Amino acid sequence: MTGVPANIPTTTTNSGAPVTADSHSLAIGVDGAIPLHDHYLVEKLAQFNRERVPERVVHAKGGGAFGTFTTTHDVSAYTKAALFQPGKTTEMLARFSTVAGEQGSPDTWRDPRGFALKFYTEEGNYDLVGNNTPVFFIRDGIKFPDFIHSQKRLPGSHLRDNDMQWDFWTLSPESAHQVTWLMGDRGIPANWRHMDGFGSHTYQWINAAGERFWVKYHFRTNQGNASLTGAQADEIAGHDADYMIRDLHSAIEREEFPSWTLSVQVMSYEDAKSYRFNPFDLTKVWPKADYPLIEVGQMQLNRNPENYFAQIESATFAPSNFVPGIGASPDRMLLARIFSYADAHRYRVGTNHAQLPVNAPKNEVHSYSKDGAARYTFNSAETPVYAPNSRGGAAGDPSQAINERGWENDGEMSRAAVTLHAEDDDFGQAGTLVREVMDDAQRDRLVETLVGHVGAVQDDEIRARAIQYWMNVDEGIGGRLATALATR
Repeated sequence: MTGVPANIPTTTTNSGAPVTADSHSLAIGVDGAIPLHDHYLVEKLAQFNRERVPERVVHAKGGGAFGTFTTTHDVSAYTKAALFQPGKTTEMLARFSTVAGEQGSPDTWRDPRGFALKFYTEEGNYDLVGNNTPVFFIRDGIKFPDFIHSQKRLPGSHLRDNDMQWDFWTLSPESAHQVTWLMGDRGIPANWRHMDGFGSHTYQWINAAGERFWVKYHFRTNQGNASLTGAQADEIAGHDADYMIRDLHSAIEREEFPSWTLSVQVMSYEDAKSYRFNPFDLTKVWPKADYPLIEVGQMQLNRNPENYFAQIESATFAPSNFVPGIGASPDRMLLARIFSYADAHRYRVGTNHAQLPVNAPKNEVHSYSKDGAARYTFNSAETPVYAPNSRGGAAGDPSQAINERGWENDGEMSRAAVTLHAEDDDFGQAGTLVREVMDDAQRDRLVETLVGHVGAVQDDEIRARAIQYWMNVDEGIGGRLATALATR
């Protein structure tokens, strides 16, 4: 019997024991019965049965890459966060995705694109979980499960359904701004490299003096914006469901490293109380005429994952992962997501998901979290597992309280977050997008998309509501939609 050639390693079990054969199970007797003690066969099949974790409920279809973020401008007047200090370069991971589709769905479907970033900073991981649009469909997290259910599949036929989508949208008028983005040209980016990204929510920045500011993040693609038409996207979906995953991977393989310029809009703490739009409403933007973009730095993706499952599928992004100098705002969607995302990761990947290499911070962790499935890092037996203690265990730093105490004790700010501001309404910014940002050709394509999408609605009442929805956005678009549907 010959052994394994010297230059080829011997197959082992997961526990490291050498395996006799890769291709033949252990059979006994003339009937070829396979014994239960063929432990390698049992291990191999049992591992195979469990090699998937549940896919993400939303943003299941996606891909990503590693890279760096370099701060090129001085924004230290607004934040003390280490990664945003001049000249600082920070390792990072980006994941792009579609919202509604399953893992096997085409990534060219008309859908918002996720734009999730993990910065491995010296002060811990900072996660920024946004989209390729500056707004979203809803402003309150209590509606999020219902919104996603309306975009997924019917319980009986298991088919996606335009009636269900438009029923939800027309009964949720705050969706108008995001739906206008979705049905417009940027509803299907040409690829992930040629789309912008946004933090979407309003966040809080805190400088070294303790002064607070409200910020919005804008990542502008340095490749230029490009989109697919609906027909192009459908044609690609028919022969390459992984088109955008392939595009990003191939570009990095060719060393055509995509990059984005990060700029922020900055609002003073006091301005938020009386600004003409609610600055914490995720369905609204801050006009740049009021709050111009301030450049911060450059993000570049330059390294493909070595293993998709370990480094992309198992990557967890949570808006609860803040670092000193960055905090939350009274944005109701953000506050709900701060709970929801981390909880989803505990369910999907596991209690100790933050210990996986792709999610682990680069700095030391001193935590009193204990045990649970898949825990593999641990302290010495002498390290206390409780706090407070007198045994030299880690202790909280009261000076960090400045990062945690934001608007909570400011009753006026809390009231401002939930009351109408002077120009707040659900259709105004959507109408501005149609009339002042889109050109004639873009408006024509918007109507064409709407005729196809609303035209697939079977329920007459929902279709009538959808037409009125667009009349509320812009009478011209609504009228053209009504005329086109009447002649179909």
